[in-house]
Amino acid sequence: MQHSLFDMTLSHQGHAPTVAADSLRYILPKDGQADYHRAVFDLNQCSALFEVLQTSLDWQHDRIIMFGKEVITKRKVVWVANEGCTYKYAGVMKAPSPWTPELMVIKNEVERLTKWSFNSCLLNLYHDGNEGMGWHSDDETELDPNAPIASVSFGGERTFAFKHKADNTRARLALENGSVLIMHPPTQACWLHSLTKTKRPVQARINLTFRSVQRP
Repeated sequence: MQHSLFDMTLSHQGHAPTVAADSLRYILPKDGQADYHRAVFDLNQCSALFEVLQTSLDWQHDRIIMFGKEVITKRKVVWVANEGCTYKYAGVMKAPSPWTPELMVIKNEVERLTKWSFNSCLLNLYHDGNEGMGWHSDDETELDPNAPIASVSFGGERTFAFKHKADNTRARLALENGSVLIMHPPTQACWLHSLTKTKRPVQARINLTFRSVQRP
């Protein structure tokens, strides 16, 4: 497993990610920009990376504060970051886990695609279509408001929705296996987003959102 991942790293050394010419789509009609890239990772890479991420990381049920009470979610999360990059969302502080070789493979691909250097990543594991994410923005004070946020998807295809904060304008797209969605400023300031639940059978999904934490 690890041998194939390191081969993947070497095969891309000095080159941009392999992205189909028609893979880029611009999603939002106003007040921000979201670029969607299909097949940034091929199916073999997706399968290998999904397996190693699922089995090698310290996944924990997410704990959030809602209406003053702690809620434990069905989905699981891991916060990975450079040393000292703590992150607080939904009232709970996250201490970082270290980067793994496989995460660095993904990070390097995303940074070549975005031309941005990230110091942190929040990973979510959705076991089935009953698990999703409600409306929110990634606009916590720790995050650099001038930085993009890059979302990588492995596993089952899920619907991702946007809603404008001022007038409820909507946009949505399917996040495919191996894709990368890049949300540029001021998207987080103007839009909410969610991962919608579904009753149809769907495979487990791992999502990685690469972020830039502002250190004190």
